Order: sequence, then C-alpha cells, then structure tokens
Amino acid sequence: MPVSMYSVSIPVFMQHLNGLSGVLDKAAAWATARKVNEADLLNMRLSPDMFNLSRQIRAVTDHAANAAARLSGKELLKFANDETTLAQFKDRIAKTIEFLKSVKPGEVDGTEGKEIKITFPSGQVREFTGQSLLLGNALPNFYFHAATAYDIVRQCGVEVGKRDFMGSPPA
Repeated sequence: MPVSMYSVSIPVFMQHLNGLSGVLDKAAAWATARKVNEADLLNMRLSPDMFNLSRQIRAVTDHAANAAARLSGKELLKFANDETTLAQFKDRIAKTIEFLKSVKPGEVDGTEGKEIKITFPSGQVREFTGQSLLLGNALPNFYFHAATAYDIVRQCGVEVGKRDFMGSPPA
C-alpha cells in the first residue's frame, strides 16, 4: 500500500513543531528562574560554524511551511524574521501550525511527480519532484534543525527529554 504524501508530511511537521513549542516553554521557564537573558539563549549555538538557536527555529518553521506550500500549490508563508524573544518564536511556530492546518490531504496527495523548481538566494536553481523535495530535502532539513534547536536548549541545561522533542500528534 502506498504511503500518502500528506500523512508523511503535514501531521509530522505539526507534531514536531508542537514539541519544539513545548521545549521553548521549558527554556523560557528555565531562563526566568536563572535570570538568563533570552537574547543570550537565542544566540547560543552548538559550534561556532553552526546557526544559533534563533536561526534553527526559523529554519524548522521555514522547511515545514515551504514544503507544504510548494506541494499544495499555496502561496509561501512569509515571516519578517525579526523575532527576538522566545514568545515571538512560539508565535511563529503557532502561525506555521495554523498554515499547515489549512493544507488538505487532497492538495498534497498525488504530488509525488509534481515538478518543483526552487531558486535559492545564491541564484542557484534546483529542480525537484514533489517526492524528492519532501523526502530528500524538506524532511531531512526539518529534522536536522529541530534536533539542533532541541540540542542547543538541552546543552544550556534546560531539562528536556525525548518526549519533549517528539511532541504530540495533531488532534
């Protein structure tokens, strides 16, 4: 039986975005209890050559929303990318989840062979099928940045575990 493009994307994105939102709740409580400046936390990174926590969260939401939009034919979700607080990032996650909820199974299922061209900021154009975009680009990038955001928070000392990362499946 074939796997639905919708079932391996939209609910998966929502589940892990819910998890990341919960991780940010714990990070905010941790920062408040220890009088840690949120800006310092959002600027933390695992390695000097990696994105900081802010960019990791932006990447997670962008990969989910952009994949959903490209597969469903909806307009790309736009953000100002000016978030400076954990609350603003939670709002960004909530807006991404709301966008994902607007995507219906019939808009994504059957897009395996859909031709998708993406022009990157460098000017490079990459061509994908719906399936190669989702399975070879969007999902791996989404998981990478979600795990890295979680790892940065955990490295700082926030008590989070695997259940926090996993989140709850959408209702």
